[in-house]
Amino acid sequence: MSRILVTGAAGFIGSHLCAALLADGHAVVGLDAFIPYYPRPLKERNLAPLQVRPGFTFVEADLRTDHLEPLLEGADAVVHLAAMAGLVRSWQEFDSYMTCNVLATQRLLAATAAHSGAGSPHFVHASTSSVYGRFATGDESAPLEPISPYGITKLAAEKLVLAYGQQFGLRATVLRLFSVYGPHQRPDMGYNVFIRKLLAGETITVDGDGTDSRSNTYVLDCVDGIRRALATPEASVGQIFNLGGGEEVNVIQVLEMLEELTGETAHIVHGPPRAGDQRRTVADIAKARTALGYAPQTSVRDGLRAQVEWQRTTQ
Repeated sequence: MSRILVTGAAGFIGSHLCAALLADGHAVVGLDAFIPYYPRPLKERNLAPLQVRPGFTFVEADLRTDHLEPLLEGADAVVHLAAMAGLVRSWQEFDSYMTCNVLATQRLLAATAAHSGAGSPHFVHASTSSVYGRFATGDESAPLEPISPYGITKLAAEKLVLAYGQQFGLRATVLRLFSVYGPHQRPDMGYNVFIRKLLAGETITVDGDGTDSRSNTYVLDCVDGIRRALATPEASVGQIFNLGGGEEVNVIQVLEMLEELTGETAHIVHGPPRAGDQRRTVADIAKARTALGYAPQTSVRDGLRAQVEWQRTTQ
């Protein structure tokens, strides 16, 4: 059994990961600062089932300001999911993105590096396909050309992880996540908005012409990739991996699936494309498949079905 620190534990991916790690028999220290990106009660709802589980400890702390080294005592691994997400607000609130995504990562790396050496914690960092830019269609060696302040701060965080690994011998892995969806998805994310408005009979605004496509990743497939990186440090340390799903779909195709799954008709209007939005993402997961045995199992339709059922019961 390992002791694993998970940052962003009350969030979308973090809450699922904590549950999976506990089921694997690990002790989990979950950390969250409840940054007011979206309402705190939604995160507390994610956290509630975890807090009654044996082996789970929750700490409310801010990576940007609080003393972090005590949280690393006895830790075998750190999974750094905490971040300021969402590209739209990054144009208006750059200071928040800089501090949450860059400063917080640097401080956590410094605290982890203080425990470097034999038996040092394995640092698994969650990055994003946004580091590739408008088109994320190649493998991990593709050019890095982010087109939003969000993507730029996440790329800076990646570079910090790799720098600390080289300078201090920190055992580190970077995972680039592609468009994660499913139960617990943040309320600002596209599929959550589409489902919520479909169920309420409200008009849905599609940014652009609806042909932007994504290589969507169901949240439990994403969690499986993270678990595999943790379980195979000999293959993952010092490496960067794409974690994505097996299907590429565009916005119009997703809305058609959601109409079938909800039994509702989408009332659509089109707005201008969002500044900094990716045009197409297709996750090349060959490296993760070979090194980690990563193989996403969930079709987009099945994943959307699970998200629809979750939103029906929680909203």
